[in-house]
Amino acid sequence: MSQDRTAAKSLFFEGVSHMESGDFPLAEACFREAVQTAPDFAEAYANIGFLLDKRGVLDEAEACFRRSIALNPKYFEVYLNLGALLLTRKRLEEAEVTYNKAMALNPHSPAVWSNLGMVYACAKREAQAEKCYRTAMALDEKYDKARFNLSYLLLRQGRFEEGWSVFESRDWYVSLTRYFACPRWRGESLLGKSILIGYEAGHGDMIQFCRYAAVLKARGASSVTLICHPALKTLFATLDAVDTLIAFDEEVPRSGWDFWTPPMSIPYYCNTRVDSVPADIPYLRARPDLAAKWELAMPARGVRVGLVWKGNPKFENDADRSIASLDLLKPLGAVPGVSLISLQKGAGEDEAIRPPEGMSITHVGSGIKSFEDTAAIVSNLDLVICVDTAVAHLAGALGKTCWVLLPEYITDWRWLSGRTDSLWYPRVMRLFRQSETGEWRTVISAVAAALEQFAQERASR
Repeated sequence: MSQDRTAAKSLFFEGVSHMESGDFPLAEACFREAVQTAPDFAEAYANIGFLLDKRGVLDEAEACFRRSIALNPKYFEVYLNLGALLLTRKRLEEAEVTYNKAMALNPHSPAVWSNLGMVYACAKREAQAEKCYRTAMALDEKYDKARFNLSYLLLRQGRFEEGWSVFESRDWYVSLTRYFACPRWRGESLLGKSILIGYEAGHGDMIQFCRYAAVLKARGASSVTLICHPALKTLFATLDAVDTLIAFDEEVPRSGWDFWTPPMSIPYYCNTRVDSVPADIPYLRARPDLAAKWELAMPARGVRVGLVWKGNPKFENDADRSIASLDLLKPLGAVPGVSLISLQKGAGEDEAIRPPEGMSITHVGSGIKSFEDTAAIVSNLDLVICVDTAVAHLAGALGKTCWVLLPEYITDWRWLSGRTDSLWYPRVMRLFRQSETGEWRTVISAVAAALEQFAQERASR
């Protein structure tokens, strides 16, 4: 082995050590020095690509992955990383080719089968996606990523029986499993028993699934405790079936109940199906005094329409679910007899404060301190028009008429496929779907036409 190669390997292993300790900048520096010393070092290029991908430098990451593969065409793991990057960039055909090359190297890898399934799912080739996921599960029955990916596909199709079952493979509530000392509820009789519902996922998920507190009470639970995000605590105080509320930033006992459960596992153990979704809405309410306070900030005339066009930019699919600019919603502002109210908090606030020329909008989002405020505002509206965010679930839970604008790409499972209504919020929710990825103008045109009819009907009353 040459002296240069020995030095490069030493730098490589030093970089690996820094990666394992979490010092990514120093790790990257080691790998870069390694490829300068030994330009044919495929593994070092692969690790540089991995680190660049993690921090979003995608063009350079892709170049490093491809350089690594050129140097070592049998380097299986790099195909997986490159395929994932291409999928992130929606280059589905290239991702499919990349994963098929990985498949040729290792056809018994559950990871490559599951990842290829994700490509097919994103391309709406759902039968092929399902076959890939099931192949991955057959290769390794403990490969939970494939089970989780399959759950989204099945739930989106309304195949709830198996969908809820494989959805149990999700891992984001593992910290609760380690924390609570009392038994986890798995469908046992609750007659005379106390149960704690933990929290998981985001605000919208908790708003959607807190309805199951009433289901557990109906099954005989003597008391129900609910843990929630701090911003939801005062709002959830209006839940009739909850006896005790605890925000997760407060002290939470490890035991004291007969059972505990993650909220999104309750549908599985309660056998929720498409025709038995518990949808007794409204199940949340706005505080009357707070609603009266926010009423003073509302336009005095016109049909009041609340708008939310952006979600949390940290959400994995936010670039697809959010509308890039308020300017695209100008057709809604042109509808006669309508007053637009912005509920944007954080992302989009700057646009609401300085709306596009010719567009009038009342911005109240900056004054929102918690979801209790948002509920009070929504209670004063005639209609909410929003993208797929927590506000959609809040409006539905309050029984407020709500129109949700959905992306074509990776539409969330809970809206199912092809429907214009919602099982979770019947009678009050209408879904407007993109027909092609990124094309909001057609959707907004349809919403504007529907809004004109809505305003005319309100005026005729």
